[in-house]
Amino acid sequence: MALLEIVKYPAPVLLTVGKPVEKFDEDLKTLVKDMFETMYEAKGVGLAAPQVNLSQRLFIMDCSGGEDETQKLALINPEIIAREGSQEGDEGCLSFPGIYQPIERNMRAVVRYQDVLGRWQELDGTELTARCVLHETDHCDGIVFLDRMTILKREMAKRKIKRLQKTGKWE
Repeated sequence: MALLEIVKYPAPVLLTVGKPVEKFDEDLKTLVKDMFETMYEAKGVGLAAPQVNLSQRLFIMDCSGGEDETQKLALINPEIIAREGSQEGDEGCLSFPGIYQPIERNMRAVVRYQDVLGRWQELDGTELTARCVLHETDHCDGIVFLDRMTILKREMAKRKIKRLQKTGKWE
C-alpha cells in the first residue's frame, strides 16, 4: 500500500467532472486500498479520486473513522437517485485543510453505485452518511464544498486560502 498525495484547491482536477470507471481489475482494488490508507492518515471520513489527482467517478468513505469495518465502502460510478430532508452542519474537506463551514445538505440520500467487482449496489444513508455521500459525489461531479457555501462564506474562505497561499502554508 502507498500513501497518495491529496491535491488542494484550486487544482483543476477538483473542478472537472470525473470519467466513469470502466475497468474493475487489480489496479482498481490497489487504488481503493491506497485511498483508504491515505484517508485514514489524513483523518478524513471520505476521499474522492479527484482529490488524489485522478479524474474518475470513484470515492471511498468510512464514517466510523476505521472503528467499524462495515462502514468501509468504495463507491464507483455513484449516482444519487433520491434525496430528502435537510440538515446543516460543519463540513470540512481534505482538499481544503483548515477550512470548515456550515453547509446545508439533505438529511437522507440514496446512491446507486458499483463495488470494486463492478456489481451494482444501493446505499440509503442519513445524517453523516448522507452528508459524506453527497460531498464525495460532488467531487466526482467537479463540485467542491466552496460551491455549496453562501456567497459571503465562500468569499471569506477564498480570502483565507489566499492568505495561506501567500505564507506558503497552502501547497
